[in-house]
Amino acid sequence: MSQPPGREGYRFRHHLKLALEEYDAAIRRFIPGYEEMLRRAAEEVLKRDPRRVLDLGAGTGALSRELLRRSDTVLVEALDLDPEMLALARSRLREWSDRVRYREGSFDAELPHADAITASLALHHLPTLEAKGAVFRRIHRALPPGGLFANADVTMPAEHTERGAAYQSWAQHLARHGIPVDGAFGHFREWSGEDTYLSVEEEVAALESVGFRARVTWQDRVSTLVVAEKVLP
Repeated sequence: MSQPPGREGYRFRHHLKLALEEYDAAIRRFIPGYEEMLRRAAEEVLKRDPRRVLDLGAGTGALSRELLRRSDTVLVEALDLDPEMLALARSRLREWSDRVRYREGSFDAELPHADAITASLALHHLPTLEAKGAVFRRIHRALPPGGLFANADVTMPAEHTERGAAYQSWAQHLARHGIPVDGAFGHFREWSGEDTYLSVEEEVAALESVGFRARVTWQDRVSTLVVAEKVLP
């Protein structure tokens, strides 16, 4: 069964047999540089002093939390298709309840307008480059001129040998967190039915094709932060 857009927590819970409460610990084992990636994404967005930020596939609210705790004024709208994940986000973000709103929905619909948009480990669930391009167009329409989109996600080189080396590096990260290399590759095979990892070059080109100026601002093995600015007309 394919992964519905915007449910990055769903796969971890069901395929790895995790309770919601275990998700945050698990994702740190699986994703290299996870906390650093979120920190940098929040910092890039807040440099523009946005009033309202839309967090796509917000899950348990990890990136929303980074935004809220680093700014005294930003308003965050957390969007996710999974009501259980949003409920956990409500608990995590209760300290900032006056500055965060929750929206249950997918990336298939038009997005609410925002000064900036973020996504973390959400868009690799889109099955094709064409599907991702359609979401990028909706993101572009939801932003004002000069608005920023920060996408923190997994990318993979397009070239076969480089891709293999990237998977090896990722497996070594999992091994350092108690998951044997063979087990890591077992997870990769399992996830391949639902996850599509594009190359950095494909991501940047897809963003620029819809009117963004995009660049990679940080990488740690397969973890990548791409920041895209809506080009002024």
